[in-house]
Amino acid sequence: MLASSSFAQAQNGIAPVQKCADLVNLKIAGTNVQTTKTEAVPITPAGTLRTPSLTPTTVPVAIPAYCRVDGEIDPRTGFEGKHYAIGFEIALPDNWNGRFLFQGGGGLNGNIIPPLGLPGAGNDPALARGFAVVSTDTGHKGAVFDALFMKDQLASLNFAYIAVGRVAVVSKEIIAQYYGQPAKHSYFAGCSTGGREGMLMSQRYPTYFDGIIVGDPAMRTGFSNIGLANARAQWAKIAPKDASGKPDPAKDFSDGDRQLLADSIMKTCDGLDGVQDGMIFDTKACHYNPAVLRCKGAKTDSCLTSQQVTALQNAFAGPKDSRGNQVYSPFPWDTGHLGAGSGPFAPFLSFLPSSGPSILASVEQPTDMSIDGLVARVRDDENQTLSETTWTNLSTFFGHGGKLVFYHGTSDPVFSAFDTLAYYEKMAAANGGLDQVMNSSRFYFVPGMQHCEGGSATLDKFDLLSAVVDWVENGKAPDSVIAMGKAFPGRSRPLCAYPKYAYYKGQGDPENAANFECRQ
Repeated sequence: MLASSSFAQAQNGIAPVQKCADLVNLKIAGTNVQTTKTEAVPITPAGTLRTPSLTPTTVPVAIPAYCRVDGEIDPRTGFEGKHYAIGFEIALPDNWNGRFLFQGGGGLNGNIIPPLGLPGAGNDPALARGFAVVSTDTGHKGAVFDALFMKDQLASLNFAYIAVGRVAVVSKEIIAQYYGQPAKHSYFAGCSTGGREGMLMSQRYPTYFDGIIVGDPAMRTGFSNIGLANARAQWAKIAPKDASGKPDPAKDFSDGDRQLLADSIMKTCDGLDGVQDGMIFDTKACHYNPAVLRCKGAKTDSCLTSQQVTALQNAFAGPKDSRGNQVYSPFPWDTGHLGAGSGPFAPFLSFLPSSGPSILASVEQPTDMSIDGLVARVRDDENQTLSETTWTNLSTFFGHGGKLVFYHGTSDPVFSAFDTLAYYEKMAAANGGLDQVMNSSRFYFVPGMQHCEGGSATLDKFDLLSAVVDWVENGKAPDSVIAMGKAFPGRSRPLCAYPKYAYYKGQGDPENAANFECRQ
């Protein structure tokens, strides 16, 4: 039963006007939505909740009490008699701040990531701040890179673009019913596939959200997979053979070779930002060439063979077709690409070859085809084409005041930060030029950060969520945000909006962000 008062308040937040258990009977006109579970979740103490990520840790702040609602939209029997539905989970805090955040997914989805609102939020997830947060499986169940659902037409369409739009609409209606009023502002935040979904929202659903945070987006995976196939082909060419005569690329570079390369990159590029601190902030100015390490004679610990140098040059340069056209962007020269990874998730931790089976194996492009052949293969893939998010006309999104923020780790070994930047620059050109677009959109390199998080030389904790909220609601554009991270305890740096980068002023503690400026 709805409360008689229009805006009931709980402490400093907005109180629900329904009981959590009542949402089991949720009805939304014109929508086939079924609640499968409701649960009143008590306060979760700080440091006790594990994060679902590549580098799991605990949330350092408390998660307040909230109502959890699990549900399905449009349940049906699909291809081969399998059950399909757009699954979702929404967290409705007891003390609501009046805001809604849609949390993006990962991989090919197929599961629901707990709706905490972690991407781009630093150490303080959106749910902890009082946002209502939703997450979805985008219409199918399966392992993170299980593509079998694409045999079902609607499941494939749901993953490509339909499901996120449906969940956004349903979530807003649930919020309005539960609190007796609609959300005052709506936000989206996601990384990887979630980043693609954020771009999708700005492109296909331009009126749905006020602010969108896009991290390391999987925006054109057919072509990024060609980039990875090109790299794997380069590593295979120089690989020693194992006992069965098969190439063993994991042995292309010894630990000493990797460290030698890392030191050489730093010698060339570390000081470009005014201080040698083990991080490269002037990313675009880092024009490194591993040829400086080429052995003049026999291989030693202080040089690389010609074959190693050529493989590195070709892999980092990105693939080109037979006419010399760049098929996928080059990868930045950054030390986070050089680790000696192993196990199924190693491709997310190192661009150099790793050992063991890869979790990406089911979606990898073959290495025994020409680049031209791979391009044709991608362009013939209807699912691939449909899921790309490279549309640049954002006039409606920007026209209603929407704000769009990108971030990308320069050591992301899966998607090149330069490819996201290329989209940003193309989008800016299509919307009045960079100066005009910076009134509505910003791009940030995150030095040393791997895929969405982590890295041995990065500051990967930064609060873009507060920055976007402040921009949307108070008109304050985020020229920079402060980043910190466990790789460098006590260190802080500004992440500067492109085309600027953080530069040491020349005096003061170089561990303190206050002693850096954003310059171009």
